[in-house]
Amino acid sequence: MITRRYAKRTIDTYQYWIKFYILYHGKKHPAQLAESEVEQFLSYLSNQRNVAMKTQATALNALVFLYRHIISRPLSLEMNFNKSLVSPKLPVVLTREEIQRLLLAMDPKYKLIAQILYGSGLRLMEAVRLRVKDVDYDYVSLMIWQGKGNKNRRVTLALELLPFLRSQSHLVNDYWHRDKQATDYAGVWLANALAKKYPAAPYEMSWQYLFPSAQLSMDPESKKLRRHHIDETTVRKAIKQAAKLAKIQKNVTCHTLRHSFATHLLESGADIRTLQEQLGHSDVRTTQIYTHVLQQGANGVISPLSKIL
Repeated sequence: MITRRYAKRTIDTYQYWIKFYILYHGKKHPAQLAESEVEQFLSYLSNQRNVAMKTQATALNALVFLYRHIISRPLSLEMNFNKSLVSPKLPVVLTREEIQRLLLAMDPKYKLIAQILYGSGLRLMEAVRLRVKDVDYDYVSLMIWQGKGNKNRRVTLALELLPFLRSQSHLVNDYWHRDKQATDYAGVWLANALAKKYPAAPYEMSWQYLFPSAQLSMDPESKKLRRHHIDETTVRKAIKQAAKLAKIQKNVTCHTLRHSFATHLLESGADIRTLQEQLGHSDVRTTQIYTHVLQQGANGVISPLSKIL
């Protein structure tokens, strides 16, 4: 999967489902199992585990990869298993007033990244993986490289954030000068292909993470000393805490800010195709879910109660 340039998260997810599949069948080698055992496992996920459709589809994709590229015995396209009927959840969306309260309650250390999550509609990992060079001050935008689905895109950026982003870059610059003094410092992490193509890039300021960790740490794969980006779990906790302090009675997560960005952009008159490009969706049907909370009500339908009150 690494040689095929799969994302690390995808690799971890596929390994999880392949291991789950093997354990489910009593640790039998997958080569000793066939389509009937795959069908049994997928039906178990639907019937006993009650997983969502996307989760079951991810498990199937992992097993398709296993049998096609590892076992060298592709699965049949005619498999018959119980498909999960658990519908995807509708997105939780905050009002503009709730967004203001949330941002006011944010820990100052994480406020800028929260503003970017909402202001540019980024996924959490897209935000924490931003590098200094990804901020385009001239065209007031952010460059997202190898987002979900390995896609690159340019997204909007709030003009008001530029001074704060420059201040953040100065902080990164201070870390960078300090790190270069360490004799065992190996530069910032880059993917294998990039590291080979640009061998000096890990030591350049422009490639440093925009939101760096406060401490140097050992890269678990290369065993080299690097400064990674901030831990995404700290951002999740900060947003949960801010929602609690702001007394927002909704289930607020980092992705809620992305959902709110999309809905508010549609409210402002943006067309669905523009929103699709901003969010990086492959299918416009994924984007259309955000039309459910427009100010007109449910797709423009006026409640009959409103006619008599």
